[in-house]
Amino acid sequence: MKILVLNCGSSSVKYKLIDTATDATMAEGGVEKIGLPDGFLKFKRPDGSKQIMELGLTDHEGAVKAILGVLTDPKEGCIKSYDEIDAVGHRVVHGAEKFNKSVLITDEVIQQVKDCYPLAPLHNPANITGIEAITALMPNVPQVGVFDTAFHQTMPAKAYMYPLPYRYYKEDGVRRYGFHGTSHRYVSGRAIEFLGLDPDNCKIITCHVGNGGSITAVLNGKSVDTSMGLTPTEGLMMGTRVGDVDPGVLTYIAGKHNLTIDDLQRVINKESGVAGFTEMSNDMREIEAADNAGNERAHLALEMYEHRIIKYVGAYAAEMGGVDAIVFTGGVGENQTGVRENVCAPLAFMGVKLDNELNARTRGTETVISTPDSKVKVAVIPTDEELMIARDTEQIVNAR
Repeated sequence: MKILVLNCGSSSVKYKLIDTATDATMAEGGVEKIGLPDGFLKFKRPDGSKQIMELGLTDHEGAVKAILGVLTDPKEGCIKSYDEIDAVGHRVVHGAEKFNKSVLITDEVIQQVKDCYPLAPLHNPANITGIEAITALMPNVPQVGVFDTAFHQTMPAKAYMYPLPYRYYKEDGVRRYGFHGTSHRYVSGRAIEFLGLDPDNCKIITCHVGNGGSITAVLNGKSVDTSMGLTPTEGLMMGTRVGDVDPGVLTYIAGKHNLTIDDLQRVINKESGVAGFTEMSNDMREIEAADNAGNERAHLALEMYEHRIIKYVGAYAAEMGGVDAIVFTGGVGENQTGVRENVCAPLAFMGVKLDNELNARTRGTETVISTPDSKVKVAVIPTDEELMIARDTEQIVNAR
């Protein structure tokens, strides 16, 4: 099957065309700056070179139309017509308690995703515009929604409930949902295959660490706890998101500086984390370079960043009564060798032994980076959320 995978953000649309017969990526790229006068489409040519096409002012439907135009272009494309696309799989950020697995898109599903708008006001409306764009341009093609939150619906209540007045859960759905679920599901499943673990008896901690980051405890293939909560601001120190913080801090600074709710949202989502603390950048490569050049704030930021990961790994090992494997993925997890080394060093008490030489030369490849005698296997497994979405889409479309 040829499956088009779409990830629609508020101002961007990323895409991959995947042939599920071979899991090969036939084409990939994305439209950026949607709604702005300098919108553009960036894509990879069949020969691997990159090309940029100016689009000007466009909306999501125009973006999807441009993507389909490139895919079917006689010179730049890889298919002759829309008819060669068998199905479209969409990343949908928030499914609340309504969805615990991927589903075929219907009018009812669209309404349920819209019901989740208050929980993901930036992401879910953009996801719906992508679905509507495909419906307008390719009305007969089946579409599937794959939810970031679905994998974490197996968490027990003791892990997902907040100790707030119960009415906020009952009336407003306030609880922990978790995110990056498609990535955690992919890398934990791949870890079971790659490391030869028993799927019915294994304890895995997956560390999806990038500009956004989350850690998940996966017991026998199911998520039992994760670091993000109602929103993606809970948990780890991230590129621009605050992660765990005393709620009293927020009421204190709001009162002291007359901040509105929108102001606070901006502070915790866009002005905090590594970028806010260092006052430099949200790019961990730049922070690492500044640390190497002797910048004390960059050094402290790295220590804080790693400290939070160590805390969660230790907590989840305790929750599951041990751990068989720790997996690193995401932009930082796959490529920042120093972060992996510094996170694993204090875990020696759990039997974690890193092969530091092998770790230092491992970037973005499936590799076991622990020593043969390490009691806990440590691996780098590049995530592939798009492939996971394509596989789900194929399975659901075939089961109709």
